[in-house]
Amino acid sequence: MSSSAIALRSASPLPSSCGGGRRRRRTGAVKCGLVDLIGGDLIRPDMGRWLEDVEKHKALAVYSPHEGGYEGRYLTRLRYQGYRFLDLTARGLGDPESTLTKIHPVCPPHLGRQPIARWYFPPEVDYRLSLLPPDAKGLVLWIIEAKVLSKAELQFLALLPSLRPKVKVIAECGNWRKFVWKPLKEIAGLSSSE
Repeated sequence: MSSSAIALRSASPLPSSCGGGRRRRRTGAVKCGLVDLIGGDLIRPDMGRWLEDVEKHKALAVYSPHEGGYEGRYLTRLRYQGYRFLDLTARGLGDPESTLTKIHPVCPPHLGRQPIARWYFPPEVDYRLSLLPPDAKGLVLWIIEAKVLSKAELQFLALLPSLRPKVKVIAECGNWRKFVWKPLKEIAGLSSSE
């Protein structure tokens, strides 16, 4: 036997059959389950709890895996329940209160010597609520990249369902190993009584 094979055999953590009957005890073993290898929501679906929490809390902060794609399952389940969606990004939202619930001005960029214009747009949420079909259960405001919002803006989004009862808010506030969610009031620092 060559010296490299002997060195490899002695450095191997696996028990050898010719070790003279002595076996090493493995310490610090890492236990890995099937949930760690495959997405946890594929093995243990939690759609029932998702629908209950959306109805109960009305505003949720979600944390999805970096690779994405998981949030589509949860969005589709809400769509099957009869909800309509308004997808917005937090980076271009501006002031959420004025953009979502008030008539707000938008100033497009002027290119060179063009006059500076100002256009007024209707409130996004109220406009979409007026367009809902009668059989719709409500409107889900899905905000991506909500991790850039301030605490005051998150507090407004957490309170928006109390101002507009047919609106539910889902804010993507970060990333995690599997798809998890928490009440947005808890993330924004509001107590449940407020």
